[in-house]
Amino acid sequence: MKKKILFLTGTRADFGKLKSLINITTNDDQFEVIILVTGMHLSQIHGCTIEEIEKSGYKNIERFDNSTFENTMDLTLAKTICGVSEIINNKKPDLIVIHGDRVEALAGAISGALNNMLVAHIEGGEVSGTIDELIRHSVSKMSHAHFVSNFEAKKRLVQMGEIDDTIFEIGSPDVDAMLSQKLPTIDDVKLRYDIDFVDYGIVLFHPVTTEDELLNVYAKNLVDALIESQRNYVVIYPNNDLGSSKILNEYKRLLSNPRFKLYPSLRFEYFLVLLKYAKCIVGNSSAGIREAPYYGISSVNIGTRQQNRALFDQILNCTYETVEITKMINVAFNTKFEPLSLYGDGSSDAKFIEVIKNQSFWHINKQKQFKDL
Repeated sequence: MKKKILFLTGTRADFGKLKSLINITTNDDQFEVIILVTGMHLSQIHGCTIEEIEKSGYKNIERFDNSTFENTMDLTLAKTICGVSEIINNKKPDLIVIHGDRVEALAGAISGALNNMLVAHIEGGEVSGTIDELIRHSVSKMSHAHFVSNFEAKKRLVQMGEIDDTIFEIGSPDVDAMLSQKLPTIDDVKLRYDIDFVDYGIVLFHPVTTEDELLNVYAKNLVDALIESQRNYVVIYPNNDLGSSKILNEYKRLLSNPRFKLYPSLRFEYFLVLLKYAKCIVGNSSAGIREAPYYGISSVNIGTRQQNRALFDQILNCTYETVEITKMINVAFNTKFEPLSLYGDGSSDAKFIEVIKNQSFWHINKQKQFKDL
């Protein structure tokens, strides 16, 4: 009998990281794949990216709108738990696969664990700043199996009491896409999104929910720095966390400026190509910390959102002050680095399916134990 796997995705970013795992299991006769789409994917403001998932040709797609008034994280979590619980009780998956540190992942882990279903967490054991770290570690504790990006992440999970035999080091699945020979050309990407810049930077700036009271100032300072730099930019809208409307309000100042192209979302593979050929990435996205180093692209990392991750030479850390952001942008546009390989070699999908094809994986104890150091 086929094993039924439910992949849960709430954002364009986590779908990009799950896609290679979804593809390899979909194409294997031993598995039946269901994709539960929720969160930003169903938001018109953020490009309604469920349409991209549907265009990919997957057969079993479930959707659940978990949006709440003002998108407060606690209410979104509660609503998502209700939706995920209903779907997993109807579909009865053998395994629920979740990624990262979003409330959708936490909802999937809670619903799966409390319904006595095997839960696998992708990219646990990472560190960063803000509320994301609390969510990620909580997801790990609610999960039974862990697919981590490197040995450092595995060590952290062991430190958290997770059992070695349930932690599998496979690298970061988005590297599978980054190193793929099937990516579109830069000319195709520019044509699709009507981008005529030769040299450009990418801007991805997300709200830090624990700093919401200052976000208006931070967003204004960023936009001031971007305009002052006199560079070309591809600007991608922030995620839908509390405070995103403040960033979008500041972005209105860029709409009539020919140096800026603004997009609610970009298809993941197309984003990767734009990143590969960019001069730098500016903001506080994990893409500046994880993906950019693979391409040797410098990253202007603003503020606290990635504070514990931003430790490489390619990462140019700065405060939220306009003058400092502008200074780092000028450095980034004139600096080139050697590519770094920190999160695997692009074979995460093969390593993932090798693990789940082993019968011992399906006998991981759902009654979790805590292993003392």
